[in-house]
Amino acid sequence: MLKLIEYKKYILIGLAMLLSLAIMPAAQVSAVDEDVFGMQKFQDQTDLGKKDFTTTIAEIINVALSLLGIVAVVIILIGGFKWMTSGGDETKVGDARKFIFAGVIGLAIIISSWALATFVLNKLGSASGVLGEGGIELT
Repeated sequence: MLKLIEYKKYILIGLAMLLSLAIMPAAQVSAVDEDVFGMQKFQDQTDLGKKDFTTTIAEIINVALSLLGIVAVVIILIGGFKWMTSGGDETKVGDARKFIFAGVIGLAIIISSWALATFVLNKLGSASGVLGEGGIELT
């Protein structure tokens, strides 16, 4: 029962982080005409980035989900290695199946979060008028 409560905490934290990333482009849209936080001056002085804020957020989401995808694939590979080296022991095979199942579930969650992030960023961008017809590419 305690493990289920821990998982609920992690899921809620993940959803809160995803929601905050989804809301950030909408908060940036209100400051398009005026430089409220002084970021344009900082950007001009440092020459760090010339991309749109929403594009930068999309790239950060891409990198984060790519790293999580690599972790999920490694978990699946660990499960496969444990299964192959189990020697027919049922407890080791059961543990290996749990690893593989957890990796597959993780990949499904990562792919669905990528689709949700793409949808939310495109809809927020097109509704606010920041994006054109093409939208943001999360590739």
